[in-house]
Amino acid sequence: MRRRTPTAGLALALFAAVTATLTTTAASAAPAPVNAAPAPVNAAPALAAAAPDISVTNVQAHLTQLNTIATNNGGNRRAGSAGYTASVSYVKAKLQAAGYTVTEQVCTTCTYRSNNLIAEWPQGPADQVVMFGAHLDSVSAGPGINDNGSGSATLLENALVLAQQNPSMTKRVRFAWWTDEEQGLNGSEFYVNQLSATQRGYIKGYYNFDMVGSTNGGYFINRLTSTTAAPLKAYWDSLNLQPEENVEGQGRSDDYSFQQAGIPTSGYAAGASARKTSAQATKWGGTANVAYDSCYHRSCDTTSNVSATVLNRSADGVAYAIWQLAVGGGTPTNDFSVAVSPTSGSVARGGSTTATVSTATTSGSAQTVSLSAAGAPSGVTVSFSPSSVTSGGSATMTVSTTATATTGTFTITVTGTGSVTRSAAYTLTVTGTGGCTGGQLVGNSSFESGSAPWTASSGVVTNSSSQAARTGSYKAWLDGYGSSHTDTLSQSVSIPAGCSSYTLSFWLHIDTAETTTGTAYDKLTVQVGSTTLATYSNLNAASGYAQRSFNLAAYAGQTVTLKWTGVEDASLQTSFVIDDVTLQVG
Repeated sequence: MRRRTPTAGLALALFAAVTATLTTTAASAAPAPVNAAPAPVNAAPALAAAAPDISVTNVQAHLTQLNTIATNNGGNRRAGSAGYTASVSYVKAKLQAAGYTVTEQVCTTCTYRSNNLIAEWPQGPADQVVMFGAHLDSVSAGPGINDNGSGSATLLENALVLAQQNPSMTKRVRFAWWTDEEQGLNGSEFYVNQLSATQRGYIKGYYNFDMVGSTNGGYFINRLTSTTAAPLKAYWDSLNLQPEENVEGQGRSDDYSFQQAGIPTSGYAAGASARKTSAQATKWGGTANVAYDSCYHRSCDTTSNVSATVLNRSADGVAYAIWQLAVGGGTPTNDFSVAVSPTSGSVARGGSTTATVSTATTSGSAQTVSLSAAGAPSGVTVSFSPSSVTSGGSATMTVSTTATATTGTFTITVTGTGSVTRSAAYTLTVTGTGGCTGGQLVGNSSFESGSAPWTASSGVVTNSSSQAARTGSYKAWLDGYGSSHTDTLSQSVSIPAGCSSYTLSFWLHIDTAETTTGTAYDKLTVQVGSTTLATYSNLNAASGYAQRSFNLAAYAGQTVTLKWTGVEDASLQTSFVIDDVTLQVG
């Protein structure tokens, strides 16, 4: 949790989507003190019978790994550091192995440029999202095991248990591990600011977990009386914990970024540097007039600075909330989703354009999905290859026009029909003139004229003799530092409609000091807009340049950004050297 407290944000509407009736079963005995022996802490109350019991031993094992990462990387896991990068790698590997859709988002506005980690369980409706987040970075003074390894490890183990049990889902569950929280909530703020209004509307609630294992801890809930908080409160009420409002944490953790965007929020906390009152010590145990966490933002915030009892109650409360908010009962209903990429296209009379129709199994088993389209104007035909797919597969949609096709902008509804019907919208613009203005579209394609019109990280466009250009003396050299580093190279181009070929080509040389033959430590991602065309890594290293080519016909009639992003880990350099970039249309 960051130290500085900002001005209070806007008043927000309460989250009304929690419709389950929550039955509270109060325990008759007073709760054990926070520093009690952990032997009985895995016992789950009757209230959460439908939710899994999260093993506190497994959560502690993740904390041990984070502590070891800090020890091996200068004693901390500060955003942008080698310790933070290794923490992301650890969490990411666990999630990918469990079957999550995992994305690293580079925070370009963070104090320390570094990555958010987003993981989505690919079940449940994509427009009904419940989100659980925790910041993964520490301060530079210590390893940050309670602040906030505790929240990060709690969410990681909950995510792994959800994947293992693979229940029927009524909502989509998305987990997030934020960077640069300690410098001002920068990672979560960047994420929220990148969402469209529609994407924000999909998120029905955000739950934040920051310092949930404090040794002299209390039981605090963000926005305690809100509807959003109901499942978190119901679980702790079942333990007779009598939780209180998280006053100390208001505006100081990543839930604030979501509140500012109008997204309902709640979350657990066990307290930071504020002191426990006598009344709190009486009902919760622990020591009055002593900080909830005496090692807050200090080097002693290690695995010894976590209460197993508090940590376990937090972890089980998260599981209860997930099951109440997003998990359905009984046998999963077979369901799927349909998406079109890109979502729009332009074509001149007599021409054609293509897009990719993707499907995904959102619950139950995969099924056959037949594809069709409606809404095409006179003179426009829409076809699919193949015309039906197994959910999880994709097809190419081709939009063809005659010389007399009706001009204008139209909404094409792409429909998938299986045991249910799902659809997606595609915006088509038909222009009145045909023909193709061919040629090579990339400016300064060999980098010999300086940086313009390229946008690049400092030092990327260079004539350094340490890496040879393919032609001339200049090239784009991404990474090669042998430390945690991210470089980008991009250019915006307008692609004309009506041509028969659209070929993006570039020459790529990769050399590396990595010795592995099986692990991609350093990566180069090639994108058109938000679509990833290819990813290369240290495993693709070879002598000399190799030409890479891609068909961009799907982007005819659009202005798009071509982008290369190189991400290098904490040790052993990999250089991604690019030259002679062309986008030839004709």
